[in-house]
Amino acid sequence: MAAGLVGLLDDVAALARLAAASIDDVAAAASRASLKAAGVVIDDAAVTPQYVQGLAAERELPIIKKIAIGSLRNKLIFILPVALILSAFAPKLVEIILMAGGLFLCYEGAHKVIHYFKGDHHDVPVAMKGPDAEKEAVSSAIRTDFILSAEIMVIALKEVLDQGLLQRSIILVVVGVMITVVVYGAVALIVRMDDLGLTLAKRDNASSQRLGRMLVAGMPKILTVLTVVGTAAMLWVGGHILLVGAGELGWPTPYDIVHHIEEAVRSVVSLGGLMPWLANTVLSAIVGLILGTIVVFVIEKLPFGAKAAHSK
Repeated sequence: MAAGLVGLLDDVAALARLAAASIDDVAAAASRASLKAAGVVIDDAAVTPQYVQGLAAERELPIIKKIAIGSLRNKLIFILPVALILSAFAPKLVEIILMAGGLFLCYEGAHKVIHYFKGDHHDVPVAMKGPDAEKEAVSSAIRTDFILSAEIMVIALKEVLDQGLLQRSIILVVVGVMITVVVYGAVALIVRMDDLGLTLAKRDNASSQRLGRMLVAGMPKILTVLTVVGTAAMLWVGGHILLVGAGELGWPTPYDIVHHIEEAVRSVVSLGGLMPWLANTVLSAIVGLILGTIVVFVIEKLPFGAKAAHSK
């Protein structure tokens, strides 16, 4: 009886160790997948604050909450099941979808760059008025989020295709929830920072007033930096996805060229891998900008593209 109990306890301990190891594996895989999607995450965080500009301050957080719930629904209910089915039955199609998303990121990034140099700043939404403003803002943000969420989830999926279906599912759920919390938590802080600054500026304490004025004055600059970083991230991530994807689909030459330049930089100066990574990133962004510009040009020549450009 005692021996049987000891054996049972040993089995329980072994199962506990196995479960702990599995949790560690899931956490590690989720972290790797999230890092791969970091460029799109940055863009997601940069885009979302635009949808609450011009709306009442007391409604900003409730609106962001609604967008976050919509984003989570996009990831877990719509995108995740389709991604898992494709990964199980048509893994090559996952690569093609990922590359299509990468090309879209290149297009979006190049579109922003082109319109910036043209002096056209229509990317910033006009403040929405009237009783339907909140509903319109939420719907528009969730539609934009769907594309970015799809790209995030497919990038993450690509990193865990070697895992079993159950573990793959758990990892993607963890990634989806974690990224949503991080992105919209950061967005909530960003959009409320100027209100916090105004509150501090009204206090009697001189240091609080100084900090408050700094926050209020700094918010436009922070949003500008986020926009620039988000655009650069789109071009970098999109270009890198297309380079790697082309290699995996049978055309390795473009990425081989980038890799050779990266290794040449490493042989000259490494700085712990920073300079080779920077070389790869810059070259990927250049590729993304070139391909994105081509797509912008093609779309603007199409009837619907020309009509949209004329209406601006």
